[in-house]
Amino acid sequence: MTAETAGRTAGTPERRREQRGWYFYDFACSVYSTSVLTVFVGPYLTSVAKAAADADGFVHPLGVPVRAGSVFAYAVSLSVVLALLVMPPAGAVADRTGRKKPLLAVSAYVGAAATAGLFFLEGERYLLGAFLLIVANASLAVSMMLYNAYLPQIAEPKERDAVSSRGWAFGYTSGALVLVLDLVLYTGHDSFGLSEGEAVRICLASAGLWWGAFTVVPLRRLRDRGVTPGGEGAVGSGRRQLMATLRDMRRHPLTLSFLLAYLVYNDGVQTVISQASVYGSEELGLDQTTLITAVLLVQVLAVAGALGMGRLARSYGAKRTILGSLAVWTLILTAGYFLPAGAPVWFFALAAAIGLVLGGSQALSRSLFSHLVPRGKEAEYFSAYEMSDRGLSWLGPLVFGLAYQLTGSYRDAIISLAIFFGLGFALLARVPVRRAVAAAGNPVPDRI
Repeated sequence: MTAETAGRTAGTPERRREQRGWYFYDFACSVYSTSVLTVFVGPYLTSVAKAAADADGFVHPLGVPVRAGSVFAYAVSLSVVLALLVMPPAGAVADRTGRKKPLLAVSAYVGAAATAGLFFLEGERYLLGAFLLIVANASLAVSMMLYNAYLPQIAEPKERDAVSSRGWAFGYTSGALVLVLDLVLYTGHDSFGLSEGEAVRICLASAGLWWGAFTVVPLRRLRDRGVTPGGEGAVGSGRRQLMATLRDMRRHPLTLSFLLAYLVYNDGVQTVISQASVYGSEELGLDQTTLITAVLLVQVLAVAGALGMGRLARSYGAKRTILGSLAVWTLILTAGYFLPAGAPVWFFALAAAIGLVLGGSQALSRSLFSHLVPRGKEAEYFSAYEMSDRGLSWLGPLVFGLAYQLTGSYRDAIISLAIFFGLGFALLARVPVRRAVAAAGNPVPDRI
């Protein structure tokens, strides 16, 4: 029996303990995604960029004229370039050595340190903010790739929808808890003797500290497996390793078809998440307290949404449940385009709708993909998967940024994202998932 097989057949108490440790990485890093990426850093970095802008509203990094309002979107887009270079060789090393945990530790703590460094984002230091954002996003991508690659190793096929959903629920729970603390600090900054900017910077830095502190739990409970026979080989540069992974994926065209659909629709999901606060503050004229409250509402409802959609998947299958969520996402974007400015109630209603579909669509996509990954290739395949996760899609933010660059309207930018959900729906509907699972050499669940 190989070490990998032994890991899969470990007793239930040991497996449950490892699963609980796995949940805690979502608990650790989701605070970055909520407090930093979704709430604070977009509007704050935009304000810093505007402070550094010329009379026409442009900044000039490396002599290139960039509208200040597009700096955040471009930084999110550029982060995938760094992730593209790092994730494929990191995934190959993890699979071929069986040592995911040291790589998880390095990527998590680099990201946490970069996030804590956002405390120094002030004045006109928009380049510092953009740089730290790029590093933190890329580090999150690498760590989540490694984290996700544990799923097929710690959960039996019939468990994966539930285990993945619980992981997301843990993440949204921590996001809600920290957002409550952020809301208290931000709204009461005067009583704490802080300026508004200082309160924001403390919220940004504390997310990095939270990320680093709770990463200790999965690092203590997760364990590395042995190498699958035949998994040895040289690891190339980022570009060459990505090409090698994609060539390998061509032997599993149905897996590649699902990944293409996921990359498209999740590009839209992640861009909505990363740009919602900018849209709310710049286009709708909502204050920071309203935005924090809206995101807190998303976090609370996303816990119920992730668990509820996990139950729907048991009855209707993960694929059908995801397709239903994509239809709802399209309706959400359409409603967002018509939202009146200065009307928090309607923004809260939209946030509630996002919360109900957000966690479930993400959790079920992760668990569905885990069935399509050939054994021994988990980290490499999840490196491609992760390139579109957690706000690291490059095309969506680029489209959003260009739409604003060309039109000066965030409404045009937000509605431009509808194409990602429509096309993703069409591509996913064409994937025969049961055949795809069998073609990857994995057992086919009764309902998928």
